[in-house]
Amino acid sequence: MNAGDVMTRDPITVSSDDTVRTAIKLQLENDIRHVPVVDEDGNLVGMLSDRDLRDATLPIWTRFEEPEKAREALDRPVSDLMQADTQSVTVEDDLGDVIDIIIDHKIGAVPVVDAESARLVGIISYIDILAAMRDEI
Repeated sequence: MNAGDVMTRDPITVSSDDTVRTAIKLQLENDIRHVPVVDEDGNLVGMLSDRDLRDATLPIWTRFEEPEKAREALDRPVSDLMQADTQSVTVEDDLGDVIDIIIDHKIGAVPVVDAESARLVGIISYIDILAAMRDEI
């Protein structure tokens, strides 16, 4: 089994200049925890997790008396928060290797890129892997 067999194709993405507010809204509306960040050509430039967003916005939720600071935090670009040095795999990579990356780096999802162009083509979360393994049992 390889990455292409279990990935979610055409994942929801943001660009590096989209706001934190936009990313949070996308995560909530689509019930997702990981959002790849892509450039104008669809190439992967980073990853944004619900943890990244929570860590960046938690202080504003505890200080309601400072609404301007909350607006500033929510209007920051996701490039301020994203993990730029992210792990990725290709469609052909073995699922065992994907699992090793998730375990070794303690991450919840891995973007899948085209081997030739580095263009984002999918994402694999630990939930995708568990669902695939369940079907094999």
